[in-house]
Amino acid sequence: MGIVKSRDLTFEYIRRDDEGNVEGITTALDKVSLDIEPGQFIAILGHNGSGKSTLAKHMNVMLNPTEGTMWVDGMDVRDEDKIWDIRQTAGMVFQNPDNQIIGQVVEEDVGFGPENMGVPTKQIWERVEESLKAVGMYEFRKHSPNKLSGGQKQRVSIAGVLAMHPKCIVLDEPTAMLDPNGRKEVVRAVRALNDVEGVTVILITHYMEEIIHADKVFVMDKGHIAMEGTPREIFSRVEELKALRLDVPQVTLLAYELQKKGLPLPNGILTTKELVAELNRI
Repeated sequence: MGIVKSRDLTFEYIRRDDEGNVEGITTALDKVSLDIEPGQFIAILGHNGSGKSTLAKHMNVMLNPTEGTMWVDGMDVRDEDKIWDIRQTAGMVFQNPDNQIIGQVVEEDVGFGPENMGVPTKQIWERVEESLKAVGMYEFRKHSPNKLSGGQKQRVSIAGVLAMHPKCIVLDEPTAMLDPNGRKEVVRAVRALNDVEGVTVILITHYMEEIIHADKVFVMDKGHIAMEGTPREIFSRVEELKALRLDVPQVTLLAYELQKKGLPLPNGILTTKELVAELNRI
């Protein structure tokens, strides 16, 4: 079994009036089945309301399935006795880093999670050091988080989760509130965690450029998985992505338009370097 697996996962939001009567039901997840292997870098795409964040919240038991289920490292998310074990296995990073940073000093904030887990003091400081180095923030360990940029704060948030030694990190649109430089910082740190530390990464995003290095991509629409495949396979389907109200990387779109004009370019070009190399071959 994979590190994260779901079978026919369904979740319904129930709307009630002031008296508690049911006004309506919205199906946010509709029989979602997926299997994520340990060590993979997974990207989950979708427009607003597609169900991607609802799916992420099941991985950390912030929500419970209406039907079907999900397993995290073999543990059933419906098993109340396993909630804390699951949350230690799959750490969550959210959009706004200010919602996760509580310490007055960076290293104290990163050590907060392990301390609450009862990790011995010596090990806590070892984890703080290794986590901050992993995200490139060790030199800021004595700084106040309030003095950091958005991208730096988000990297501290990731370090705080990493210090709890999760097998998997789920990032729910972690760059949505950041400028382009901040987004690059965070994505670079996340890729390093996956490549160097071997942490399973599940990245929820709507920025297409962030997923070109993913092992696999799931595209969600109306609560179900509409497409899945490698980034190259997904971005080869430009018209289908447009129909799902999603963009493609600019260089992919340029190659697609050139291809329509008759240039013999391969499908799913992902980087400018790749496009230049292909054009030089023509």
